[in-house]
Amino acid sequence: MITTRLNVLVCSGAACLSAHSKDVKDEMLNQIKIHKLENEVKIIETGCMGPCEMGPIVLVYPEGTFYKKVTKEDVAEIVEQHFLKGRVVKRLLYQTSDAQKVLETHKEVEFFKKQQKIVLKNCGVINPESLEEYIATDGYMALGKVLTEMKPDQVIAEILESGLRGRGGGGFPTGLKWKLTAAEKDPVKYVVCNADEGDPGAFMDRSVLEGDPHSVIEGMAICAYAIGAKKGYVYVRAEYPLAIKRLDFAIKQARNEGLLGENIFGTDFSFDLEIRMGAGAFVCGEETALLRSIEGFRGTPVPKPPFPAQKGLWGKPTVINNVETFANVRHIILNGAKWFSSIGTEKSKGTKVFALSGKIKNSGLAEVPMGTTIRELVYEIGGGIPNNKKFKAVQFGGPSGGCIKADYLDTPIDYESLTALGAMMGSGGCIVMDEDNCMVNTAKFFLEFTSFESCGKCVPCRVGTKQMYNILDKITKGEGTMEDLDTLQKLGEDIRRTALCGLGQTAPNPVLSTLKHFRKEYEDHILHGICEAKVCKDLIYYEIDPEICKKCGLCAKKCPSNCITGEIRKTPFEITQKDCVKCGTCFEVCPFDAISKKTGVKKEKPVEALEEKDHEDYYEI
Repeated sequence: MITTRLNVLVCSGAACLSAHSKDVKDEMLNQIKIHKLENEVKIIETGCMGPCEMGPIVLVYPEGTFYKKVTKEDVAEIVEQHFLKGRVVKRLLYQTSDAQKVLETHKEVEFFKKQQKIVLKNCGVINPESLEEYIATDGYMALGKVLTEMKPDQVIAEILESGLRGRGGGGFPTGLKWKLTAAEKDPVKYVVCNADEGDPGAFMDRSVLEGDPHSVIEGMAICAYAIGAKKGYVYVRAEYPLAIKRLDFAIKQARNEGLLGENIFGTDFSFDLEIRMGAGAFVCGEETALLRSIEGFRGTPVPKPPFPAQKGLWGKPTVINNVETFANVRHIILNGAKWFSSIGTEKSKGTKVFALSGKIKNSGLAEVPMGTTIRELVYEIGGGIPNNKKFKAVQFGGPSGGCIKADYLDTPIDYESLTALGAMMGSGGCIVMDEDNCMVNTAKFFLEFTSFESCGKCVPCRVGTKQMYNILDKITKGEGTMEDLDTLQKLGEDIRRTALCGLGQTAPNPVLSTLKHFRKEYEDHILHGICEAKVCKDLIYYEIDPEICKKCGLCAKKCPSNCITGEIRKTPFEITQKDCVKCGTCFEVCPFDAISKKTGVKKEKPVEALEEKDHEDYYEI
């Protein structure tokens, strides 16, 4: 009998694939063949393991050896030393943040220590294209249980008791949504999975579909049984080709094995799924716009009520939940509502998946219990800020969310706490910013995004976000006034109150939250012409220190606008400010640090607000 000695998991999530993990896997198969280890070592492609910054990642079991940043060139050494001789290749192991200890197993890695994986339980563990491996992790047992042991109202009661809230952003109680839909008398009902995920920096739903697609299929089937639906749709954006490929493959597998289709598990329950691809419109993440898009119309929101639970897809009662919400369902059914509700806080139960990105050491995917503090997420799981920079803010909720400053790092992450700070849970995007980020420019970036993505159906969103963007643009150019801040505040509050859909209503959040927590930065831009982070192009300039300049002329040679003058080996070089396009090329290429990046606007005499600062020429802060 042949017994596999080692199981080698190679991360094949989108991030690791972009870092050439497929080359690593192919070379590993090649080396195993060379060394005749085919019967002893099994190579398994998995979904995202989480720490994308460390990819490509290779996990070797049974020990759980964790190799990071593995290249094709490293594979021969791993096979020869580890697989053949049992010697771990230490140079590829994870080091602690203080670089004093090398960790051999993934359980020791700081990134995983405070996580509790429910939704991500199978991601990075099983082959997402293997139905057998999913079933080996109790896959489809929850569906079998509800079809053979539970009535639809019992399923709804279990979800209600668990306290599961929608993970798409709004946090509406999932069981209540199912109950309202089930109560409708219409014999035709639908289940829809929102996998659109259009937030910049968000990749939670994509990773679940890539790493554990059957969990979403099973969750949707359980929902369909509970509400009396026979048809479901997964709406996923076309920019997720790997997620679509693996989901489509999983649907076909489930259908072939009788887990989708007619008379599932030998019962009278029938349910089937289809994929609908979106064209990348951010507004189609809003549930009514999403339904319009599935129907073949332009994706624009419609007024509520009636809500989708009453009149949704093709006018029929419809449940819409996102990927993460459906992925929780099977675990609640198998482990019980009390188990799930024991995790998290009083009003926010269970765990939440976050996509960590921005100025953070360990970017990637993390799942933590509700109530985990922002500090724990950023510093203990995310590893803190690179290059010893100072933490400035964290953005939760993407373009619909808000920025939270360092004073609130010990705030627990739950729906109510984030909303109180002017942010929101959103679908799970978490963008970290450091001292080099300008908060005015950050707000401008998000307003540019939401203004461009507005469907244009209502005036508050179509016109209001554009006007807010124009004001922010003025401020970042040093042309703003203090009255502009009052206008931004009023516009933001008016749009919140009057926009047609949730996306329009939350579009002002990045501006209102930065006005609340970082007002001084706005005032510095307006009163002093200063961008402390030195980001806003119109408020910075470059200057060559004649004492440090080595007269090499490299800056002049690379300057695209020919605004740098001087003589090689004879005179220091100098920048003609009126001709400078502020591209920063000179600053980047100077090998002697003779060029400095400064902020300020030169005036004939100091403005009144600057006199107390006693600047000599107040070019820089």
